[in-house]
Amino acid sequence: MKTLKAVIIDDEADAVSLLQLQLFKHCPQITNISTYTNPVAALGDIKLLNPDLLFLDIEMPLMNGFEVLQNLAPFNFAVIFVTAYNQYAIKAFKFNAIDYLVKPIDTNDLVEVVKRVQEKQTITNNQVSALQKQMQGEPINKIAISSHTGVSFVDLNDIIYAEADSNYCTLILTDGKRFVISKTLKDLQELLEESHFLRIHRQYIINLNHVQHLDRTKSILTMVNKAELIVARNQKDKLVEMYKWL
Repeated sequence: MKTLKAVIIDDEADAVSLLQLQLFKHCPQITNISTYTNPVAALGDIKLLNPDLLFLDIEMPLMNGFEVLQNLAPFNFAVIFVTAYNQYAIKAFKFNAIDYLVKPIDTNDLVEVVKRVQEKQTITNNQVSALQKQMQGEPINKIAISSHTGVSFVDLNDIIYAEADSNYCTLILTDGKRFVISKTLKDLQELLEESHFLRIHRQYIINLNHVQHLDRTKSILTMVNKAELIVARNQKDKLVEMYKWL
């Protein structure tokens, strides 16, 4: 098993001690942990420490987590944000495919996220920048798609619909491209339905801006790319109510 070096930066000493204890007890692959309650002091050491993994609090008085990363860029270690933020912020993490833990940290979540970051590339400056803007109140209009080759950003307006495929989904875009993502349709629904998307069937989530026609008799929805999708009975009334002209 490959061993890892980790750094924890959090201005709350108790939070640092607890996370360090959890890592020692439940993540044996992490054999070296350096801790800091002062992010400015950490900056001078991190490049010398050359960690594999950084656990980073966001809200800190001297320097917030985003400023820490800006000062460390470019970096080649994985980053896990540790946050006490609300659901809107958590959605921003998910939209940008960035790993996070919510305080108080659940041990199972910790083990899972450490395992996950071992298997993928580090986050990009674009992901961090998008996350920062969204947490400052900018609307979420793009979703980050992770793959073995890296991370792509897809504009929500470019998604015509998403189709379920077991534990995966396929995004069908206006330019004809298709992205397979490792999320269930339920996961995607939680992210998208507060925007201009609606789940019309156990198989499909559609972009309401790309609806072309509804055959009320057959309950078939035609999208702008001419795809014909089945509308579940319990969603048909909701769809008709949203689009009285259908």
